[in-house]
Order: sequence, then structure tokens, then C-alpha cells
Amino acid sequence: MPHYVSLMRWTSKGVAGLPAWRERVEEGERIVEEAGGSLVGVYVTLGRYDVVEIFEAPDDDTAAEILMKLQRHGAEHTETLRAFTRDEAEAIVKRL
Repeated sequence: MPHYVSLMRWTSKGVAGLPAWRERVEEGERIVEEAGGSLVGVYVTLGRYDVVEIFEAPDDDTAAEILMKLQRHGAEHTETLRAFTRDEAEAIVKRL
């Protein structure tokens, strides 16, 4: 299943809502699972991004749907990357 890495920066609304952060993460996990995906991990980070979230989704369309649902609260700005596993990358390289 494809992997996605979301780099997130909290908005002022997101910072104000931090006391409910655990509930937001649980809601995000539910949204990912309802779409047929899996939440691999959520990490609070130092530096340019506040949170890194890694999830799996069946395809890019489903990943986009998940991201739109997660962003509807306006709590963060995201940049999402499609991530290839080592095996997936090696298969691509073999075709070169």
C-alpha cells in the first residue's frame, strides 16, 4: 500500500486547539482507517514543521480525500509527499 508523509505546520487556530490535540489525532486516525488506510505514526518535531504524519492509503485519490478531510478544520498547513519503500524504489531502479 502506498505511503505518504505529511509535513504539518500548525496555524494559529491549531495552536489554540492544542489542548484537544489527542482527540484530533484520534479523529485523524479514524478518517484514515475509514478510507481504507492505516496511520503509521504521528511525530511532533522541532524545526520548520510542527508535526510529521506518516500514513498508508490505497491510492493517490484516497490519500487526497484523507488530506482534505483532515484539513477541513484549518488547524494546520500541510505538504504531503508520496514515499516509496526501499523495495518499491529498487523495483523502479531495476526498470532503468
